[in-house]
Amino acid sequence: MKSIVWKIHLKSSPEIVFGFLSTTSGREKFWAEKAPEVNGTIHFSFPNGESYESQILKSNTNIEFQLDYFNSTVKFSLEPSLNNGTDLTLTNEGVAEDEYLEVHSGWISVLMSLKAAVDFQIDLRNHTPNKTWDQKYIDN
Repeated sequence: MKSIVWKIHLKSSPEIVFGFLSTTSGREKFWAEKAPEVNGTIHFSFPNGESYESQILKSNTNIEFQLDYFNSTVKFSLEPSLNNGTDLTLTNEGVAEDEYLEVHSGWISVLMSLKAAVDFQIDLRNHTPNKTWDQKYIDN
């Protein structure tokens, strides 16, 4: 098993970033087509038809959001930065060796979509079922 760590600077405050990570409406603006939460479980649905039941493992308002995600653990750590911005660190632990390259690059797509959504209110995704990650589209 392997680990992935990515960092990104966002102009938006930790409160705004945390809202995108921890709410249905926020997740659906950058991450998944549908992502409702029921009793601590997020029901992710993606354009390619894939879905995942993700258990929230930890939620510390404006500081950390952690969940089980495709049989690995993902932690978003938020730190306030200059001008009311946020330095976000994503740590994904327990990534299967044979999935590492795809997952490693996939997080770049998710994090850049998050930046576009929180900082510029832009959705970079194409929302087209036949133009997904599976067909090598990064804007899924």
